[in-house]
Amino acid sequence: MTARPSAAELAQTVLPNLERRVGESARFLLGLAGPPGAGKSDLADALVAVFERAHGAGTAIVVGMDGFHLRQRELVRRGLQSVKGSPQTFDPDGFIHLLAQLRQRDATVVAPRFDRTLEEPVAAAVSVEPQHRLLIVEGNYLLFDGPWTPVRNLLDETWHLSLPDADRVPLLIGRHVAHGRTSEEAIEWVLRSDEANARLITAAAHRADAILDLLTGHLRRNDNSP
Repeated sequence: MTARPSAAELAQTVLPNLERRVGESARFLLGLAGPPGAGKSDLADALVAVFERAHGAGTAIVVGMDGFHLRQRELVRRGLQSVKGSPQTFDPDGFIHLLAQLRQRDATVVAPRFDRTLEEPVAAAVSVEPQHRLLIVEGNYLLFDGPWTPVRNLLDETWHLSLPDADRVPLLIGRHVAHGRTSEEAIEWVLRSDEANARLITAAAHRADAILDLLTGHLRRNDNSP
C-alpha cells in the first residue's frame, strides 16, 4: 500500500499549479477548505514554506478562520458550548472584515489566531505585512452560504481538501486526545459534533475552484480548466 504523502510532499507537488495561479499578483489569497482533521493547517504551513523557498522569506503567511471562534464565555452565554466548532460558533462578520482589509497591501494588518492549548482565540497574534504576496486562508466554512457568502468573492481561489473518512477520523480523534480529552470523550465529540460539521463542509465542496486529493496529490479543477 502506498504511504500517504506528507504535507511537505503535497505542497511541493501543487507548488507549480499554485505559482501559475499567483502569477504576477501583488497579493493572492488562497483559501483551503475542508472537514475537521483533513490537514488544512499542516498543508497551509507547508505551502508557505515551499513558496518562501522559491520566492524569498516573508513572501507568504497563513491566516486562519479559527481565530474567529467565539470565546468560551460567549459560547456558554449562548448555550453553544456543546457544539463548539459548528458554523454558529464563529464570527463571520469579523472574518469577512479582515479579508477585505487583507485585499489591500498598503499597511500591516493584524489578525487573530486560535490557540489549541487554551482552546481560545488570541487577538492580534498574526501580522500580515505589505511584502506578503501569498496569503493562505484556511478554515472549515470558506465555501458556505448565508453569512459566509462574501468570503468566496474575497478569496482569489479556494481549494477543498479531500481525505477519506477512514484516514481522517482517526487523525481527528488523536488530535482531541493530544489536547486533553480521553479516548472516549474524543470519540463521542468527533462522532457527534465534528462529523456533523464535516458533512456540511463536504456538501459545499462543489463551490471550490479545485479539489485536492490528499492521498494522491491530484488537484482537480471544478471548472475543468488546467
